[in-house]
Amino acid sequence: MKTNRQHYDQMVKKASPNSKLGLNCFKAFIVGGLICVLGQFLYGLFESWGATNDQAATYVAITLIFSAVLLTGIGKFDDLVNFAGAGAAVPITGFANAMASPAIEFKKEGYIFGVGAKMFLIAGPVIVYGTLASMLVGIVYFFIQR
Repeated sequence: MKTNRQHYDQMVKKASPNSKLGLNCFKAFIVGGLICVLGQFLYGLFESWGATNDQAATYVAITLIFSAVLLTGIGKFDDLVNFAGAGAAVPITGFANAMASPAIEFKKEGYIFGVGAKMFLIAGPVIVYGTLASMLVGIVYFFIQR
């Protein structure tokens, strides 16, 4: 059975669910904003405990990453992403979830070949390319400064 482009577009439109774009954007905005507010609150809290600006920023990143991995481990981060979409998936919490999800999925294969090997399945290329790019920029900077 041959279909032309117009017929195919009609079939896709009929089969695809209608998305509530405005509501989805609102939920993403609210949840993403709340994550940022939480980060800012933690930053102020760590500074009030005597941390320097750099230390407070590091502690905030560690806390948000730990929270996202913990929520991923107990199966609640997916619920948050299903509700908020990009509001929860884009910030640092989404990257932490991307690191933890494959590891948890392959836990039954053992800690070395399951968790250890699969942890970098998604985020590994990002880390590798980021490291190589920073090395390249460092080498170029070194020769420019000479």
